[in-house]
Order: sequence, then C-alpha cells, then structure tokens
Amino acid sequence: MSKIELKNITFGYDTQGTLLFDQANLNFDTQWKLGLIGRNGRGKTTLLNILQNKLAYNGQIIHQLDFLYFPQPIENKQQLTYYVLQEISEFEQWEIERELNLLQVDPEILWRDFETLSGGEQTKVLLALLFIDEYHFPLIDEPTNHLDIVGRKQVAEYLKKKRQGFIVVSHDRSFVDEVVDHVLSIEKSQLELYQGNFSVYEEQKKIKDEFELAQNEKLKKEVSRLKKTAAEKAEWSRSKEQDKYGKASEKGSGAIYDTGAIGARAARTMKRAKTIEHRMESQLSEKEALLKDIEYIDPLTMNYQPAHHKRLLAVENLVLGYAGQTLFQPISFEVNQGQRIALAGRNGSGKSSIIRFLLGQFDGESSGDVIRPTNLKISYVRQNYEDNHGTLLEFSEKKGLDHQAFLNNLHKLGMEREVFQNRIEQMSMGQRKKVELAKSLAQPAELYIWDEPLNYLDVFNQEQLKALILSVKPAMLLVEHDQVFLEEVASKVITLTEHE
Repeated sequence: MSKIELKNITFGYDTQGTLLFDQANLNFDTQWKLGLIGRNGRGKTTLLNILQNKLAYNGQIIHQLDFLYFPQPIENKQQLTYYVLQEISEFEQWEIERELNLLQVDPEILWRDFETLSGGEQTKVLLALLFIDEYHFPLIDEPTNHLDIVGRKQVAEYLKKKRQGFIVVSHDRSFVDEVVDHVLSIEKSQLELYQGNFSVYEEQKKIKDEFELAQNEKLKKEVSRLKKTAAEKAEWSRSKEQDKYGKASEKGSGAIYDTGAIGARAARTMKRAKTIEHRMESQLSEKEALLKDIEYIDPLTMNYQPAHHKRLLAVENLVLGYAGQTLFQPISFEVNQGQRIALAGRNGSGKSSIIRFLLGQFDGESSGDVIRPTNLKISYVRQNYEDNHGTLLEFSEKKGLDHQAFLNNLHKLGMEREVFQNRIEQMSMGQRKKVELAKSLAQPAELYIWDEPLNYLDVFNQEQLKALILSVKPAMLLVEHDQVFLEEVASKVITLTEHE
C-alpha cells in the first residue's frame, strides 16, 4: 500500500489566461478505486497528464508507483492485435488471454487485425493490457465510450474485481457508481474528495449546495435589512447636523436650544451607522465565499422545424452486410412526427451502419426499402468528428449556421468564452464533441439523427439534452448506450438481432 500526494499544484494553459488548478492539494491511497469527475474543460484529462509529468506545473507530486494511461497510443493499427499490444508493452501470451477471459472476450481476437475490431473490442483489449502490469498505477480515461450496454457491465464487473486501485474518468453515472469507492470532483474553485460512490457524492453535493443556497438567501435578506437601517440612520444623522447649525444661527433671536446634545446624538447615530456598514461588509464577504461551486445550467435551444408529413422515415426489411455476411436479421421501423426511435444492439451489430446507409454513406451490400419525403432536412451528430477544423467562425460559416445561436449553445454547454478563440483541432475531445452537437442544434432540421451523442459529455450536459428533447419532442433516430438516458427520452427502442 502506498500514497500519492499532490502539494500546491498550480497549472493553467497560456491560451486560456486563467488557472485550472491553483495551489491544489490531494492525498489518496493507491488501493482506492477513485472516480474523477467534473464538467468538460474543468481539467480531468489535464490532471491525468500532470500526474504523468506531460505538462509543466508548479508544485510537487509524491508517488512510489509510476502511472500508466488508458487509452494507450497506437502507431500502426494495420496489423494483428497481438502485435499491436506487443508494441505497447511486453507480456506473456497467457497473461493477456487470462485478462481477456475475465473481460468475457474470446482470446481469438488477438489474431484479428486491430483496425477491424469494433470500438468496444478495442477498449477491452487495451484494458486487458493495462491490468497485466501490476507495477504501475492505472489512469483510465473514458473507458465507456463506444461500449454497448453489455460491454459496460462486463468492464464494470472486471474493474470491481481488481485488487489494485486506479483513477477512472467516465461520464456514465451508473458505471462510476458500480466501480469506485472514492470520488474526486474538480469543482469550479477547488478539488473535493468524497468517500463512497457517485450516488454518495451526488447526495453530499446536493446537501452542500442546498445549505449554501439557504445561507446565501439568509445573508441576502440580512444585507438588505442592514442597508436599509444604515441608510435611515445616516439620513437622520445628517438631518440633525443640519438642524444643529440651523438652530444655532437662531440663538440671536433669544430662543434656547441644546445644540451640543443634538450633535452628540447625531454623532452616536452616525457611529452606529458605520458599525452597521462594517457588519454589512462582513456579511457580503461571507456571501461571496458561498456559491462558488454551484453549477448553473441554462436550457439549450434547437432549430427544429416540424415537417408537414406525419411519417418522416419508413424502413422495411432492411438487411446490411459485407462480402455476403449480413450484420443483422431483417429490420423494419418508422420514425413519425414527435417520435424518438432508438436503435439498440451489441457493438458491431450494425447500428451505425444503418445510419450511414440512411445518409448514403454505407459502402457494403444492402437489401430492403427506405421511404422518406423528398428534400427531408436531416441534422446529424457523428461518432467521429476529427475533421472539424478551423476557428468557430470559419466552421459556422462553412456549415451555414446562425453563428450567434451556435455560440450561445456552446456557452450553455459549458464552453468558456476564452476557448472560443481556440481552433477546433486544438480543443479537448469534450469541447470538440460540443462543437459537433452545437452544430446539429443550430441546423434547421425536420429529423435529427444522433449517433452516440453522450460520448465525452458530462452529466450536466446529459441533463440539458434530456430536458431539451423532452421539451421540444423532435423527430429523432438515436443510437446511444446509456440505458438510463434511453429510458427517459426514447419513444421506442428497436433492438437489432445478429444474424445466425
């Protein structure tokens, strides 16, 4: 058992002008299964890079174990998986086969070209390689991306049974809930460590936020009362000062006035007003210390333009395949106005292939019929969007977007305005996903086709999308592996059955 300690870690990117971490401190055990959470752009992957000494920072990191990062970089995907893994790390064949069996993956996968594996299969073989090494501390970045529901459960079971600790970053709440025993949250102003899983973190965070909001409301009322009292006393004091001098000038007329008493009372009142002012300043500084870590979520907008047609898409007896090998048994479904149809199935079952076919991008064999109105306006969120380049202005002009609506949604999704100046290819994966999503929301559309929209998005963004979809009720064809999300937004789930 050993410790990892961060002392006074300070770091910020030159392009952003603000610090991601300012004198941050952290101490945790290498046997902890630590879930690292926080909004996109808050610094999760940056923190993992700092631990690996990939970024120049101020402060000190004390550790006995070196760190190992997932997903591991791969130089040549066009060779057998076994040799791809050998280029990353040395291992015995029985070791990798043991881990694959624990992940419920057929070891024969080692003798297939790595580039032919599905995203979920690639995830599993790289995780298997990660846990062969017992002399490094694993840093696992977004393992649930591209994993289907079954795959997520298999990986969760695998991680739960591991004796060694790790840090895992994932936006899948159910997954994090299952596998972690501590949570490290990157808040707006600090690092917060919680003992327990994600549900424990959510409950404690909710209690803390509610307490701060109640304290804030109480202080607001107190400050308002003090302001009013201070103003009244100051006004009374000023008026008495004026009276004193006015009355004193009348002494020559024979009238008798105690101007000294009036002045003393006015001075005491002014002193009390000053005391109230100091109390008010103290209350205001208390108020400023609150609410620093409360997340404010603005509703998104969608340029949905309902079609005049009731039925937007009809698929009848569709079969897709490659080289005579079909991907799934014949499938039929419709997408009507106001319906959100979800496609479900294991990794590699053909969900994304159906989307590519509907968009005219499928290069395999097909049979069956597709009926849809001519000139149907479709907005598409892709799984892979690495070809998005340039400044945000260049991108929105190229895509014909309303630039202001595009930027507004990006900001509501949590992208800081300083990042607006960055080129898309220089952004984090979470920020680039937001660009792809904000593009879709800004496009005028009668039908939305979204392929795994939640990848890289934090839990706050997921809530925003859920609220938007349930409010607008657009026509949508959706592929997503987050079961909780699907249960909340999908009108109907179509499950693909693999061909026997």
